[in-house]
Amino acid sequence: MTPLPTRRAALLALAALLGGATAVALPAAAQAQAVVSVQIGPPAPRTEVIPPPRSGHVWVPGYYVWQRRAYVWRPGYWVANRPGYVYVAPGWEQRGSRWVYRPARWDRRPGPAHPPKHRPPPHHR
Repeated sequence: MTPLPTRRAALLALAALLGGATAVALPAAAQAQAVVSVQIGPPAPRTEVIPPPRSGHVWVPGYYVWQRRAYVWRPGYWVANRPGYVYVAPGWEQRGSRWVYRPARWDRRPGPAHPPKHRPPPHHR
């Protein structure tokens, strides 16, 4: 296992390599995730022709990623559906004067907090 100071240095070196446009979140537990934050907002999304639906799949719309100091378009594609989950597409959020990339994720499909209870009809006398 890599000592924390060495891991931190490696993550900071990665941030410097990416042109200083990236802030790095230090690893939590067993997972590290880089946070991309830039000062330039993304271009308007491109219009895409969505291919015919595929059974058991969800369409991932095209989106921009930050790569080598510029936005690069990633075209849309189909991804296998995950029953019980809703796909949330990646995107960019403005936070103050910066734009932060929000990666794609799967959220649990919302449902009732408590299943409805079966109540027998009222008894009349």
